[in-house]
Amino acid sequence: MSESAAVRGPVIILVEPQMGENIGMAARAMANFGLAEMRLVNPRDGWPNEKAEAASAGALHVLAGARVFATVEEAVADLNFVFATTARERGQQKRVLGADAAMAETVAQAAGGAGVGVLFGRERTGLDNDAVALADAIITFPVNPAHASLNLAQAVLLVGYEWFKASGGTLPFAESERSVPATREAVLSFFNYLEGELDAAGFFTPPEKRSIMVRNLRNIFHRLRMTDQDVRTLRGAVVALVQGRRGGRNPPRKARAPEAGETGA
Repeated sequence: MSESAAVRGPVIILVEPQMGENIGMAARAMANFGLAEMRLVNPRDGWPNEKAEAASAGALHVLAGARVFATVEEAVADLNFVFATTARERGQQKRVLGADAAMAETVAQAAGGAGVGVLFGRERTGLDNDAVALADAIITFPVNPAHASLNLAQAVLLVGYEWFKASGGTLPFAESERSVPATREAVLSFFNYLEGELDAAGFFTPPEKRSIMVRNLRNIFHRLRMTDQDVRTLRGAVVALVQGRRGGRNPPRKARAPEAGETGA
């Protein structure tokens, strides 16, 4: 994602965070997904905080730019739209969105120049109702209702992840390029060789079902959409098995016959 896209991301506002380590891990989550602006409301252990730096895993640029405010009202004063994150229904008649829908909306608002912020509450108790009342809408997460509490950094990470996806973030790498698809000639040659060896091994029994068994076997390989390399590898594997069975190089070790009293199973 470009630097300009990162600047337009939502402002992450941590309200009265209690531990420097959680602030640092939240900064790390922000950096993972291109978010740069952190605001802190009355952090319990003061600011700056060495423990936050140690826990940030190198996201020092986020911490260095963090701004501290005395109240939530001051922290959101210059923003045009504010989300509040909460795991509980607050009875405030606000729209409730998942992080994915909220961040899709944020992308649209940011494209129009609006400043968007997301409020995150204290580690133990979350946001109070007065802070939620300052928000335009609520973000909540689909979690196990029997264990709905998220770590502060986890909540920031989920929002950041959805922001990054909604704003055009892509996977860091794609599936490795496969070799070219096998030609029909190569596939049929492999089939003929394999079926010939299976005939010799007595695989197709009873004989009257041979055509159905051949068809089923071929369909298994067709579903694999084999590449040229696949066909050559499979053919080589069958050749090795056949040579071993016929006493070629490195034949497989002969199985020991069961002794008296053994089942042989």
